[in-house]
Amino acid sequence: MTAFPHIRPSECPFDPATGYADLLADDQPTKVSTPLGIDAWVVSRYDEVREVLSNPNLSSRSAPSAHMSPHADLEREVDSGSILQNDGERHAHLRRLLTAEFTVKRVQALRPRIVDLIEQHLDQMLAAGGPVDLVEQFALPIPSLVICELLGVPYDDREQFQHWSALLLSVKRTQEEQLETSEELQQYMAELVRSKQEDRSADDLLSRLITRAEDQGTPLTVPELVSIGITLLIAGHETTANMIGLSTLALLRDPEQLEHLREHPEIAPAAVEEMLRYLTVVQFGLFRHVLDDIPIGDETVKVGEYLIAAITAGNRDTSVFPDPDRIDLTRKASAHLAFGFGPHQCLGQQLARVELIEVYTRLFRRIPTLRLAVPFEDIRFKHDALVYGLAELPVTWEAGR
Repeated sequence: MTAFPHIRPSECPFDPATGYADLLADDQPTKVSTPLGIDAWVVSRYDEVREVLSNPNLSSRSAPSAHMSPHADLEREVDSGSILQNDGERHAHLRRLLTAEFTVKRVQALRPRIVDLIEQHLDQMLAAGGPVDLVEQFALPIPSLVICELLGVPYDDREQFQHWSALLLSVKRTQEEQLETSEELQQYMAELVRSKQEDRSADDLLSRLITRAEDQGTPLTVPELVSIGITLLIAGHETTANMIGLSTLALLRDPEQLEHLREHPEIAPAAVEEMLRYLTVVQFGLFRHVLDDIPIGDETVKVGEYLIAAITAGNRDTSVFPDPDRIDLTRKASAHLAFGFGPHQCLGQQLARVELIEVYTRLFRRIPTLRLAVPFEDIRFKHDALVYGLAELPVTWEAGR
């Protein structure tokens, strides 16, 4: 049986894993073996990915990339506070409680603070001079600061939770590392939640969530709040930080498109959608349990089987995105699958968009001569992480520019 494709081509590490092209050409779901040791169906065509991600007969009760972890427990009881793994009314209830925090209006209100953070970090980089690691000095701290301020998490603790995040998102972690890291992060978040329950004076997302749930007569328990807090903390900085670093490198490798962005900063919103499509940092697809027989193409996927929606492949489907392996910052790519689709589509997508738009608008304008400080071949990609990105990005620029 074919192994689930998960190794990106070394000659172009921005492209999906080798093997996805064959799945797309086959035009049918394919059964594969996974690192978890189970067999699962993979759907890779854009329309089918959208169809399965909106199908109520598919459950998200396991972690989104559970098929990649040799230690995943598919029978584990779902935490009642998990917005990622609950389905149906429980998921809808949790999402309703959180939706008010991620409306376009509220996210736009955060834009001035996001701009300030970006400009401050660019000032610091320019004052220090190159070379610098753009991941450490820019890509990681900005979304970390934003999500810390939003949640009410002390920013001084960022290095610790970034360490926890990296371990939890690595497919190479041992079972002991996974359990130990999870326990440490849960203890940290539980202390934070209890402090907010005792002191209602703070105006942050977790504090507002506690009050909102109580006002609706559905108070959340400490474990439920811990689950929500951890999900938002990790998702809120990992995906955006990796997009900033990875997309910067991809654009540096495509000087024609980068120059077009520099000359026309008004295309930044379209550029963000195109880079989200092109890179799709949630790189191993979305794992689902099949609750009832469902027809897909000429196949019938049976109840009790497993399915992987390969969003990376769907975003390279030529029937939807002509010439999909090329960056085109003027492409109308807003219908991409990088944020998922259906009821579990990323709740924080508007926040990610604003952060990326402001980065694209300002980074390349403030440092127009930005370039790699090492050969491209020396860049280390996070092939083993559930969220694709760079370990570091050494860059430099001409003095005074």
